[in-house]
Amino acid sequence: MQATAYTYDPETRSGQVLLDDGTPVPFDAAAFDAGGLRLLRPGQRVRIETDGRGAGLRITLVTLQTF
Repeated sequence: MQATAYTYDPETRSGQVLLDDGTPVPFDAAAFDAGGLRLLRPGQRVRIETDGRGAGLRITLVTLQTF
């Protein structure tokens, strides 16, 4: 699934992405670390992997979108 980086805190390695419908979804350090990224800037297009649905949606991986 694709999303756009919305917030990122380098100290906690956590933040939020915006889904294409504008829904903000938080991610934790484990999801950020799983993607192997060192930094994330707001506005960057990212690829995410998720688990669950609706209110239980959880991001398990954040990485840069590549074509």
